[in-house]
Amino acid sequence: MIVHFEAFLLAITILTLTPGLDTALVIRNTSRSGVAAGSVTSLGICMGLFVHATFSAIGISAVLMQSAELFQIVKGVGALYLIWLGLSSLKAMFKGNASIELTQSKIQNTSIKRSLREGFLSNILNPKTAVFYLAFLPQFIDPNGSPLMQSLLMALIHFVIAMIWQCGLAAMIDSAKALLKGGGFMRKMEGVTGVVLVALGIKLLLEEPPQA
Repeated sequence: MIVHFEAFLLAITILTLTPGLDTALVIRNTSRSGVAAGSVTSLGICMGLFVHATFSAIGISAVLMQSAELFQIVKGVGALYLIWLGLSSLKAMFKGNASIELTQSKIQNTSIKRSLREGFLSNILNPKTAVFYLAFLPQFIDPNGSPLMQSLLMALIHFVIAMIWQCGLAAMIDSAKALLKGGGFMRKMEGVTGVVLVALGIKLLLEEPPQA
């Protein structure tokens, strides 16, 4: 059983609603390929939560906090991936409206798997999420119960909250896109989210590892 459940629920909800990488990625993929792509991106992101919860429960994430070298390696991979996603958005912006002119069937065939993969990889390659789960989840674990089952339960709660928020966000962005049809709006969305992703990647790359 999760101890201090109310405190956990409040904290994880605030964390989910705070704009960050997840928000930027959902907005980018929704503005690029529609609400389905945004929702699948959210699914990929939320699937990664179970990976971090499992690692946290069995102590693998502890290595990231205790080994500055390993932390830097994992952080570097994640940061470079974020930067690559951002640069791909900026590249799409400069290419103009080509992505908007794709047929719906082609968009569905190419964007859904890509969106799921991008969401999942962006989450599991983010060492900040791993370290957060390692530091956050143990505060609410009952030592008399199974750490793994309790961690997975907390990840499931986080999954549900994040899916509701991010899919709702994708729907809002898609509605705004329908109201603001035009290459200019789409290119601006690509540009803004591209800059945000690159900035987040650089910030992660330059951050100092936690002291052991």
